[in-house]
Amino acid sequence: MKHATKALIAAMALCVSASAVASSHREAPSITKTPKVDASDFYMFNSYEANRGDYVTIIANYLPLQDAYGGPNYFALDPDALYEIHIDNNGDAVEDITFQFDFTQNLNSIEIDSDGNPSTPKVAIPLSNAGDASQAANVQTSESYNVTMVKGDRRSGARTPLGNFNKPFDYIGTKSFKEIDYPTYARSFIQPLNLGSCGKGRVFVGQRAEGFAIDLGRVFDLVNLNPLGSRTGGTNILADKNVTSIAMEVPKSCLVNSTGNDPVIGAWTTASVRQATLVNPSPASGISTTAKKGGAWTQVSRLGMPLVNEVVIGLKDKDKFNASEPKDDVANFKNYVFYPTLPALIQTLYPTAPAPTNFPRQDLVTAFLTGVPTVNKPINANQVPADMLRLNTDIAAVAADDQNDLGLLSIISGIQTDGRPNAGADTAGFPNGRRPGDDVTDIALRVSMGALCHSGLDAKVIPCAPGDAKAGKALLTDGTLKPATEFDSVFPYLKTPNPGATSQ
Repeated sequence: MKHATKALIAAMALCVSASAVASSHREAPSITKTPKVDASDFYMFNSYEANRGDYVTIIANYLPLQDAYGGPNYFALDPDALYEIHIDNNGDAVEDITFQFDFTQNLNSIEIDSDGNPSTPKVAIPLSNAGDASQAANVQTSESYNVTMVKGDRRSGARTPLGNFNKPFDYIGTKSFKEIDYPTYARSFIQPLNLGSCGKGRVFVGQRAEGFAIDLGRVFDLVNLNPLGSRTGGTNILADKNVTSIAMEVPKSCLVNSTGNDPVIGAWTTASVRQATLVNPSPASGISTTAKKGGAWTQVSRLGMPLVNEVVIGLKDKDKFNASEPKDDVANFKNYVFYPTLPALIQTLYPTAPAPTNFPRQDLVTAFLTGVPTVNKPINANQVPADMLRLNTDIAAVAADDQNDLGLLSIISGIQTDGRPNAGADTAGFPNGRRPGDDVTDIALRVSMGALCHSGLDAKVIPCAPGDAKAGKALLTDGTLKPATEFDSVFPYLKTPNPGATSQ
């Protein structure tokens, strides 16, 4: 038992430390230099807000690890970048619909008489605001964004402008928002999104509390945790961090393939920047004057399924993955899924925790590249395997109180009762889409060790058996848990951000 425990701890070290601060954060060498375009988490699920059963919610989080007190320049997104959410609704791993978000940062320079004498010059203040931050006149910078829907190729397809919207100012602190509570202020920025003949959705972009949970400090303290212990025994070290969310709620009818009768959609988010940057040695007063950027859009960030670039893709190919498109995944990265290194490393170091033996790992192909038959695999017989988040829009949403945070993994006997907050099987969760309360770290860790081989499903669905994964039923955990009941149950679901300061 002692050696087995060491093996499980080693598994946690290899899997969790690579994804330590979010399900996708600082995962590739290049993205560490440009945090504004770093996608940290991507969610897509059938909306479980009351009376919203005909909608799909999609959330792309960017600019992770925000310290709420990070003034005077808080957390604007990059006005020189293009943020996109892509939908594939026919299984060919190519975008059929893209929603583009293009941001603009505006300056409202606030200047005052420092001595109260009208004859002396007015001087710009150094703080971000001069009074109630819910009033635009009191804030020095603001952000707006255009939303465009593209049908077909993201660059050459038919474009439909969906509107220009404003982004709420970040939660500076309770004193700056003393005239209105921040949740009410932020919700006033949820706007209707007219999508034409298929109906209206909603859109919101703004700061939210970090939704990912992990006991980061203990991971780096020589993996000072118990992977066989309580799923609630750890400390969520990210509890005081914020992110910026790009959130949409879209009618299902706007997303599914209207001619193919297939309820399954795939999705991923990307961020792109211009190819060339010329630094200005003498920037003018204002904002966005320190450089000129031009050239074609170049993709630098990509996220579909959580944890793929962190614990599946090798270090030398992480930047390549961020720049790639799903249709090329098999050509570029198939061996990382067919012959994953994580289980092999565990077995080499600790023979008492044998790696799965079903090579190539078709169970991982099912989980990450195709979707599970009868659940979220497209009906297209010529489907192209690719990394994207897949959702069956016909599987009814489960209310927050009834969700099992182990999602689709909860169908496995023995693992089912390990789920929280309730013990029932729940096919509406990850990897059938991803909800905020799905514990993707525990799920991905267990799947990598062969949990799907113990699913009891037909071999044609999951092409492996329990004997192929002797450690696959271990109830591995990082000790942190944040179920759906700890999020809002209304759009945009992620909680109000942490304030930069509270009133004394």
